[in-house]
Amino acid sequence: MVLHRIRAGRALRAPVGLLTALAAALAAGAGPVAPAGAAAPAPPGITSTASARSELGALSVAADGSMAGYSRELFPHWHTVSGGCTTRQEVLKRDGEQVATDGACTVVSGTWRSPYDGATWTDPSDLDIDHVVPLAAAWRSGAARWTTERREAFANDLSGPQLIAVTDTVNQAKGDQTPDQWKPPLNTYWCTYAKMWVHVKFTWSLTVNPTEKSTLENMLGRC
Repeated sequence: MVLHRIRAGRALRAPVGLLTALAAALAAGAGPVAPAGAAAPAPPGITSTASARSELGALSVAADGSMAGYSRELFPHWHTVSGGCTTRQEVLKRDGEQVATDGACTVVSGTWRSPYDGATWTDPSDLDIDHVVPLAAAWRSGAARWTTERREAFANDLSGPQLIAVTDTVNQAKGDQTPDQWKPPLNTYWCTYAKMWVHVKFTWSLTVNPTEKSTLENMLGRC
């Protein structure tokens, strides 16, 4: 099932069957359901549940730092990866199916399933590339002390589960919130999301605050 956005009002139009299924699931308290269609993307580096629990236990627990001095410009993105293609373009190609470009790097079509909400899109402009651990959240948990070069590497990290193509409005709703403040609408993805979040923080030696850690423990308990 594929969703299309009406540009003028940025409204969503979904098949009746999908809307019925969503309504039934919400009424039952089950959360949104994932429609059939393209497979959800699987970024590299998603660990096992046991490894995620071990990594979470190894993270330093500390209160969030200040946002003083923060700017997205201190995390330069999207930079050129290879052949003139940017990190965003590389993620779109990695996470989609039957992805077509203009002959160079610009992605013009394909099929993408957003794992956060289960929506499927065919227009790349309907997708954001989410920083699983948002830049501002990284700033508050240690990145404020990094060099600009290290922050750039973090913001463009293709080697782990830090970047993923998702529905743009869902990404915008997430903002810079941590898992205790925001979780993917599809609760069936909470386990994977927690493993991704923990592995990114572990890889980049970022801290977690006490509430964030407790929430991640609970999310890993769904695995």
